[in-house]
Amino acid sequence: MSRNHILYPLSAAQAGTLALSACKKPEPAAPPPAPEATAPAPAPIAAPVAAASVVSVDLGNSLGADNRVAVAASTFAPADTIFAAVATRTADAAATVPGKLSAKWTYQDGQTVNEESRDLNLTGDGVTAFQISMPGGLPAGQYKVEISLDGAVVQSKDFEVKP
Repeated sequence: MSRNHILYPLSAAQAGTLALSACKKPEPAAPPPAPEATAPAPAPIAAPVAAASVVSVDLGNSLGADNRVAVAASTFAPADTIFAAVATRTADAAATVPGKLSAKWTYQDGQTVNEESRDLNLTGDGVTAFQISMPGGLPAGQYKVEISLDGAVVQSKDFEVKP
């Protein structure tokens, strides 16, 4: 009989353990690992666009063999031929950059006296000359020349014609 007395408490303990383990709350599942951050694809590297710019504009009444004015001036006689020497430069000296260079000459009231455009292939450093003159001479007064590159005014110079 003593054997049954030991089995009853042992059986009861075993049944209790089984019952408690059946009622046990399941542990929360471990969260899935965060996905690895993906780096955005690098932007495609565009070929650098070769650029041209107007470096300077000089006015004078004569040009040298290099298309530069011999002596810069801002006052001229009516009979003078007035030259605008436009110095250009490309960002890459070896690149050829197509461009449109223009000169617009205006009289004191804004009246256009002459306008000229040239389609050019610019390479490295260069000089392009524009000119204005009139058979009977330019009227005395204030003038301006505006230099444009690809349609945008990039430099201008004021000058005067005196008798």
